[in-house]
Amino acid sequence: MKLFNYLKGDKVIWAIMFFLSLLSILAVYSSVVTLAHRYKEGNSESYLVKHFVIIALGFGIAYVFHKIKYTVFSKVAQIGFILSIPLLVYTLLKGVSAGEASRWLEIPGLGLTFQSSDVAKLMLIMYVARILALKLDELVDFKSVFKQLLIPIGIVCALILPANFSTAALLFFNCILLMFLGGINIKILLKIVGICILVATLFFTWVWMAPETIPGGRGPTWKARIENFSKGDSNSNFQSEQAKIAIATGGVIGKGPGNSTQRAFLPQASSDFIYAIIIEEYGLAIGSLLLFLYMILLYRGVKIMRDKDKPFGGLVAIGLSFSLVFQALVNMAVAVNLFPVTGQPLPLISMGGTSIWFTMIALGIILSVSRGIEEKGEEKLETV
Repeated sequence: MKLFNYLKGDKVIWAIMFFLSLLSILAVYSSVVTLAHRYKEGNSESYLVKHFVIIALGFGIAYVFHKIKYTVFSKVAQIGFILSIPLLVYTLLKGVSAGEASRWLEIPGLGLTFQSSDVAKLMLIMYVARILALKLDELVDFKSVFKQLLIPIGIVCALILPANFSTAALLFFNCILLMFLGGINIKILLKIVGICILVATLFFTWVWMAPETIPGGRGPTWKARIENFSKGDSNSNFQSEQAKIAIATGGVIGKGPGNSTQRAFLPQASSDFIYAIIIEEYGLAIGSLLLFLYMILLYRGVKIMRDKDKPFGGLVAIGLSFSLVFQALVNMAVAVNLFPVTGQPLPLISMGGTSIWFTMIALGIILSVSRGIEEKGEEKLETV
């Protein structure tokens, strides 16, 4: 396609973005029927147009970011990380509530909201990559790793946790994995993992024994989700039961586009549980293909890291790739009832606004690193 001649960076990633976006438009248009009848007098086309515009703008954002030299993001990360901390604090105190949690900030005059955790997640991953790239020689003992990496990671994750436990947990795990890939001594990492297991055990004991005392008021919700998941009966886990019905009735080839029945019963059919609707309408074949595409995206991130001479670019690419794919895997696991409900959207598929744009920013940064590899290869050919 001539279009790809204008796009730099990894063409496979661009192709995955186009395919996922196309599937997103089809799936969202089908799954918003119930919302349209409830809020728009049956006008589902309004949701379709809005979602299409968001995705189109997202591609514009990804294009702009992929044209920026990736080294710029190292400087941005340092400032952005510092600014993200008061942003998270402000969200906890003054954020727009959704599902008993303050996760959103409103952009004055535009009528748009965004999750400050999306900003913090991007900045923290790039910040960790920057520290690993610049100061790996100094990170030789637990004290130095604790001071330069664990404290910043802990602060950000602790500020995200009261409103969004799953995002905080995924981000922390992603950073630990990035530290491993960045070359931190395995003995130090094992010590960190041991401390994390101890802290997690104490935390879940707290949630189980006295959930109402947890700051932010989310303790009872977390306990209820764990209880509902462990019970596994339809009365206590309605969302997962409806998702399983959608998957079971979809079969291998599905019912066909627009023929979902569970979209009328499944809460968050267009966002958190859209994977179940996709399988119901397009079958396990497309559901498996979707999983395969995310795995390819992860592989391309690994390939970029392997090909990149400069540590920062490679670490950013793999860190952001892992972040997107982990989120996708958790969303799919929730849909098939392997995980308790988390509220994680399916990247580039679930209906959303600024969340899609932040995903596009992450992909644009990955493509920027990939473009740097391409340009370096061209320079080598010119000098031969």
